[in-house]
This record gives sequence, structure tokens and C-alpha cells, in this order.
Amino acid sequence: MTDYSEEDVGNIISLEHVNVQISDQALATLFYVVGMGGTRDPYLNVGLNNMWINVGEQQFHLPTRQPQVIDGYIGLVAPDLNALEKRLAAVADGLKDTKFSCEQNGDHLLVTCPWGNRYRCHASQTAFGDMTLGMPYVEFLVPTGAMAGILRFYQTVFAAPVVLEKDSQGSFGAVKIGRHQSLIFRETEKALRPYDGHHIAVYVASFSKPYGFLQRRGLISEDVRNHQFRFKDIVDPQDGSKKFTLEHEVRSLRHPMYHRPFVNRDAAQSQRDYRRGWDGLIPFQH
Repeated sequence: MTDYSEEDVGNIISLEHVNVQISDQALATLFYVVGMGGTRDPYLNVGLNNMWINVGEQQFHLPTRQPQVIDGYIGLVAPDLNALEKRLAAVADGLKDTKFSCEQNGDHLLVTCPWGNRYRCHASQTAFGDMTLGMPYVEFLVPTGAMAGILRFYQTVFAAPVVLEKDSQGSFGAVKIGRHQSLIFRETEKALRPYDGHHIAVYVASFSKPYGFLQRRGLISEDVRNHQFRFKDIVDPQDGSKKFTLEHEVRSLRHPMYHRPFVNRDAAQSQRDYRRGWDGLIPFQH
């Protein structure tokens, strides 16, 4: 008899954005907009100090400062991998003196941005629900022995479903977010780069419980303002030992930007082959 636990989404409703600093907006535009097919948010942060790139119902926040790099991978879903590969080939010359690369890797594209952040670009598939453009997961490499405590943290503090899974690269832990998103943690024996301040933003249904747990333990790094707080240290609830550092911007559903609609363009649209009514792209299937 089934218990229908697969219907549970846990307390973390959505992963909204990943924030990594970049040093050059022109290079970021060439990579994230022209190459990757994202859309610069037309309403907010349109100056030279920051840029927001819409990718379906998620965003990249890219402040113009010292570059930051995640030790891991950001998963992206694209409407057309062949078209994506062609666009990235077309901008390769403009990115030749950077860390940019793009290669086929089985059923997905493995792409590195000009500053070294790595992306797995997937076609739409059942594992990602009806997402045709978006960010289904972020994967972080963590020290050997840390994963169990990290999963306990999310399960205890955020009431998030967690699972242990295995793929061709070995075992990993997944923290389930909403319907079809996740945070992935994969242990590695290699030395990890020092944490540089990158962060993620999530929305939660129950705001007070995780806040209370973290506040009682002195783990709040930025107290509540505008319906959100921040913390950095992930600790094992069993003994309080620190397992990983990743700043989380935790927002309640009362945050004014919750469910803000993002403008997405159809990256296949061109001046030469213009199709009336195809300027915009809906990031999910009907």
C-alpha cells in the first residue's frame, strides 16, 4: 500500500536564483544572453553594477565585482540543445581568452562560463517535469563524510524530503525543492576551493521554524528584513558540527517578489527569420 510520499514537496517551495559575481558585463551578455539564450531582466538592475538574467522561472544574479565560482555544477534545461550548441559556437571567438568551453557529454552539454562556473545543459525530460527552460538543480561538491549531516540539516531544519541516489559518477544526496527542483550534494576527496560568497535564494512556506532553529544557534548572518533572512553555515543537527558553507537567502511567501513573472525571449527568434508572435517564450509545457 502506497503512502503517497512522492506527492510531498516539503517546506522549500522553490529555488529562485543563483548569485555569482562577474567582472565584465559585456562578456556576461555575450555568454548568458547571446550564447546561452537567457534574457536580461528588463525592469530591475539594468545598470552597470549588476545584471539579472532570466532563465525560465529562475534567474542568475550577476553583480559586477570580483568573480565567484561554485565548486560543482548548475543544471539548466534548454528548449533545443542543438540550437544552444550552435549559439555557443558562434560566440566562442569572443570568449577565447576566458575559461569558456562547450562540449557534448553524453545526453547533455557541458558548458563552462568565462569565469569558470560549470553548467550541465539538458533537454526537457520527465525528471524535470514540464520545464522546457529553467534551472532544475544546483550541485555542490562537499568534503568526504559531510553528506549525511548536510541531508539531516535540510530534513530537520527545512522539513525537506531528501534522498540518496546514484549515477555514473557515484552516490549523491538530493534535497527536494518544490515539484521538480533540487539541491545536490556530492562528496569528493579533492581539495575544494575556498568559499567565495556566492549564494542561492529559496522560498519557504514555513518561515519561522527554520529561522528559530538557526537563530537559537547563532547561525543567522543577516536578520529578517523585507520578509527574508540569510545564513551561511550548514550544521549537523545531531552534534552542531559544521559541514558546509553556502549562503542561503531565505524568503517567505510574503516576500514582494514571490512568484514575480519573468520575461523570457525565444532565443530562436531572429531578425532575418522573424516570426510574428514568437518573441516570448513560455518556460513550461501546457
